Amino acid sequence: MRDLVLSALVGAILVMVFKHPVLGAYLWAWLGLMNPHKMTYGFARSLPFSQMAAAATLLALVFTKKRQPLPRTGIAKVLIALILWMTFTSLFAMAPADQVRERWIFVLKIQVMLFVTWMLVRDEKEIRWLVWVVVLSVAFFGVKGGIFTVLTGGGSRVWGPPGGMLEENNALAVALVMLMPLMYFLRETEPRRWLRGVLMFMMITCAFSVLGSQSRGALLALLAMAFFLGLKGKHPVRTSLMLITLVGVAIAFMPDSWTERMETMKTYGEDGSAMSRIWTWTTLWNAAVDRPFVGAGFQADHPIVFDRYAPVDGVFEQFAGRVYVAHSIYFQMLGEHGFVGLGLFLGLLGATWFTAGRVANRTLNDPEFSGWVPSLMRMVQVSMIGYMVGGAFLSLAYLDLPYYVFSFVVLCDVLVRRRTAERAAGGVPSAGARSGAAPVATTGQPHGGAAGALRK
Repeated sequence: MRDLVLSALVGAILVMVFKHPVLGAYLWAWLGLMNPHKMTYGFARSLPFSQMAAAATLLALVFTKKRQPLPRTGIAKVLIALILWMTFTSLFAMAPADQVRERWIFVLKIQVMLFVTWMLVRDEKEIRWLVWVVVLSVAFFGVKGGIFTVLTGGGSRVWGPPGGMLEENNALAVALVMLMPLMYFLRETEPRRWLRGVLMFMMITCAFSVLGSQSRGALLALLAMAFFLGLKGKHPVRTSLMLITLVGVAIAFMPDSWTERMETMKTYGEDGSAMSRIWTWTTLWNAAVDRPFVGAGFQADHPIVFDRYAPVDGVFEQFAGRVYVAHSIYFQMLGEHGFVGLGLFLGLLGATWFTAGRVANRTLNDPEFSGWVPSLMRMVQVSMIGYMVGGAFLSLAYLDLPYYVFSFVVLCDVLVRRRTAERAAGGVPSAGARSGAAPVATTGQPHGGAAGALRK
């Protein structure tokens, strides 16, 4: 039954993509983040839904007038430079060529469809819909996992969607930490009381799900995110007290086994898992020092790399002959693409952070955007905190979720620039004069506009 329902739903959306191409961008995001076909048990499990969505969207993009040029923002330029550099380093990769090519194609597909999304999502309504799609695609597992954690007393771990990059408990937990600020944004700009209640329920259950994952890195990310959410929220004091209470109650609810696992962070030198990370980071550092420009290339978690660069003396003797993934977005980029690749990656994070702050400040007193853009930009920054802290312990450099978060900044920046230019040119043009885009409608806020409430 699931197979039939999913196939019918995807088929119906594919048909509508040719009339409304932006639906293709939403469909690709949903399929990539949620992997709904992996939750079926029949023919739909092996159907190439993502490939069909990409093909239909690209075809619709060619013929539609409802698109905008590829953004030329600083974020876009740094991302393109990073993609080109990863392509260059692939030519010198140490792993077998077929494995390197497979990983390169995987990363390239994500980024190409990200660019397509930037061209199809053009106004406030479409940006907000993209936020909803991204949030719900992953929050589904967070809500389910949070309920499971409460019902089982936190004794079992919460896992992510099967067959995807978020399948591992640690990865799902960090993803949920990243999404909670976006839920906060949706709640604060949502005029319907019942939907604000649903979003609050989602935030609470996702917090329990993060703890239920028993991920130590995600706990640090959750605490860091909660701290910055209090600073960046509309009501800093009230929000901070609410978050402290929520996290405190959730932690008190967890069993002794959870507490014992979290306390191992104090004795990382005696923890095999923590030491294996240090051993892996040392290996990738050695590879980067030896090959500072190109690194080891894609698939650095290969015996060829570890046999050459892994330390085998002292406390690391126990790991001799083993191979681990990077367990850090920073060492992943450093080990696979050298110091240049790491620099571009950090540059992408920095460009996104500062652009978000600039767009937020620029629209703070703009009646057309003050009701939602500053709030979204601040919450993107909070989401990035979760990613940068949680990602320090996970190999999530190529995960599509953070790049969607970056996209919200790109799309808002482009929208604000365009509308400002149109107003400067004289008046608000008709929908037809704006390349087929629908008139921008600002979203009302039940608690007042964000203009005077957000902290700079």
